[in-house]
Amino acid sequence: MGGLRVGLTGGLGSGKSTVASMLKDRGAYVLSADEIGRKLMEPGQAVFAAIVETFGDGLVREDGTLDRAKLAKIAFGEGRIEELNAIVHPATIGLQGRIAGEIFRRDPEAIVVVESALIFESKYGESSHGDGWRERFDKLILVTAPEATRIARFVARSGGGDPVALEAEAKRRMAAQIPDEVKVPQCDFVISNGGTVEELRDLVDSVWQTLSALKKS
Repeated sequence: MGGLRVGLTGGLGSGKSTVASMLKDRGAYVLSADEIGRKLMEPGQAVFAAIVETFGDGLVREDGTLDRAKLAKIAFGEGRIEELNAIVHPATIGLQGRIAGEIFRRDPEAIVVVESALIFESKYGESSHGDGWRERFDKLILVTAPEATRIARFVARSGGGDPVALEAEAKRRMAAQIPDEVKVPQCDFVISNGGTVEELRDLVDSVWQTLSALKKS
């Protein structure tokens, strides 16, 4: 079969970044949609210019960079997230594809994992039916965790602030994402991240072994 294109997704606080790190340790090439998006939002990039044009130059700090916190507040708080996604997602998906292509040219047997919270939610990609992920990935991995655990993780990593407000923010963001029960039937692997780190490693090992076997079949 050769190399594999794998989508790795999960809701806020699910632990998908931890799973991505574990897969990288096992030999996967991991591309972070968030990291790629941040690079595209740097000054001089077309995405940066489009965001400033759409949302106003009040988002630009004195050092010329975007105030991402202010942008998020406007996008989520004012119901303009789709405007932002329409700018960022096509560019991010396009760059993911180009980077993956370069990896496969160097290593035809590579397993390239794209870590993204919004694989299902994004309306952008190769397909005109809102499900471009079906064409972009050979296999999909979903990371899940209990809601209370996900909220607690979000609050803990937010670095302080009003816990009540942070919990409300976590719930608001989670409500904007497609529920796990809708995603599960469409995924090839589901990793439950509600236990110990050792248990998570075992689950990731199992998935990795299956992926490694698939690329050789």
